[in-house]
Amino acid sequence: MNNSKHIKHLYARAGFGIRFEDLHDQANQSIKKTVKKLFKASEKIELISALNENIDLRPHPATQTDDEKRALQEDRNKQERALNDAWLKQLSETDAQLREKMTLFWHNHFSCNIGNAYYEQELNNIERTHALGNFKTMLLQVSQTPAMLQFLNNQQNQKGHPNENFARELMELFTLGRGNYTEQDIKESARAFTGWAYSGKDGTYTFNPRVHDVGQKTFLGKTANYCGEDIMAIITDNKQTSIFLCTKLYRYFVNDVPDEGHISQMADVFYKASYEIKPLLEFVFLSDWFYDDKNIGNLVKSPVDFLVGLNRQFYISYQNPDVLMQFQRTLGQVLFRPPNVAGWPGGRNWIDSSSLMYRMKIPSTILNAGLIDFTGKATPEDEAYLAAQRKQQLNVIKRVQAQPDWDKFLHDIPPDTSHEQIAQFMLEPTLDKTVIDEVNKTTDIKSTIIQIVSTPEYQLC
Repeated sequence: MNNSKHIKHLYARAGFGIRFEDLHDQANQSIKKTVKKLFKASEKIELISALNENIDLRPHPATQTDDEKRALQEDRNKQERALNDAWLKQLSETDAQLREKMTLFWHNHFSCNIGNAYYEQELNNIERTHALGNFKTMLLQVSQTPAMLQFLNNQQNQKGHPNENFARELMELFTLGRGNYTEQDIKESARAFTGWAYSGKDGTYTFNPRVHDVGQKTFLGKTANYCGEDIMAIITDNKQTSIFLCTKLYRYFVNDVPDEGHISQMADVFYKASYEIKPLLEFVFLSDWFYDDKNIGNLVKSPVDFLVGLNRQFYISYQNPDVLMQFQRTLGQVLFRPPNVAGWPGGRNWIDSSSLMYRMKIPSTILNAGLIDFTGKATPEDEAYLAAQRKQQLNVIKRVQAQPDWDKFLHDIPPDTSHEQIAQFMLEPTLDKTVIDEVNKTTDIKSTIIQIVSTPEYQLC
C-alpha cells in the first residue's frame, strides 16, 4: 500500500488537501490513525459570527423611496459579502477540515437562497454543528429555521390552504429522492406541517396550533393524526432515505459514477447507526475501495474546493477579500447563493470551456498578484448584481491584491525534491508524460509550481 498516496487522497476528499510537511510527517502513519486524527481535529465546532443579533429582522415597509430601497440593497450586499468572506476565511484556515467539508456538503444538500444573511448564517451554523452528528436531528433543526421556512414557503402553509412546497422538497431533495412517494403523499404530509412558522420579530421557530390541520392523514401507507415530526420519523424509518443520502455522499467523496454495491454497504451502516454520520464516514474512509486507483484524481474540484485548496496550500492573504466572491461568481459557485432549490449539480457540471480557462488562469493571477478580467459564468441574477454594483460606483476589483507566503510554502519542501516529485505531490491524478516534460522544462521552482497549479490536472481531486 502506497501510504503517502493514500493519505494525500484522504485529505483531498475529507478535507481541502494536505501540505507538504504534513504529508511528510504522516507518511509512515496507518490510514486508521490518519482517519482518527481527521475526526479528532474536527471535534471543535467554530461557529461563524460575521453578523450579530442586532440586525433588524422585521419586514421593511412596502412603500419605500428609491433612496431607501438603494440603501437597503447596499446593506444586504454588505451583509452578504461579510458572511461569504467569513466562511471562506474559516474554510481556508481551520484545522477542522472534515467538519467544514461536510458543512459544505449539507450547505448544498439543504440548498437555500433567501437574501437574508443573518438567517443564512444561522442555518449554516446548524449544518456545521450537526455536520458529523445525527442526520435526523439536523433535518428537524434545519426544517425549523426561518431560512428554510421562508425559502420553502411554509409560513403560508395553513389549514384549509396547504402549501406543498416544503413537503415536496423534504422528500424529493432532502430524504427519499424522486419516485419514492406519490403526489398524494405530498398533499397529506403538507397538512401535517401546517402551523410550522417563525416569528417575524426575532426569527424564532413557533408552532401555531390555530392554523394546524388536526385531521387524519394517510402517508406512505399509514394513517393517523400526524404532525410534522411524525412525518419525518416515517421518512427516516424508510431505508430509502439512507440509500438516497449515501448515494449523494458516495458521489461527493468517492466517485461521480455510483457503485450500487458500495452504496448498499454504506446505507446498511448508516441505517443501523440510526443516521449517525461519523460511523458512516469512518466506514467509507477505512474501506479498501475508497483507495482504488479508479477513485483517485477522478472528481472535479468545486470552485470553493479549488479556491480554498489554493489558499491553504500557499498561505494566501487578501488585501480585499471581496475578490474571492468575484472568483466564486466567475467560476459558478457563490456560497449562500445556490442556483435553485436543488443546489449546484456538481461533478463535470463545474467545468465548461469558459470556466476551465479561468480556473487555469486564476492560480498564476493570485500567486503573481496580477490583473484579471471578471466575466465568465454569470447567471441573470449575477448580471443584475454586477449592474447594481456599477450603479453604486463600486468598480469590479480588477487587481487581485493577494499575498502568498512563498517562504513558508517553500520551507516545507526539502531542497533536493525534484520538479517531478513536486508535481506528484500537488496533482492527484497519475502524471502523464506531457505534464512531466513540461515541469522539467522550467528552471526556477516558483515557475514550476505556478505551471503545475495552472494545469487541467490541478482541477481534479
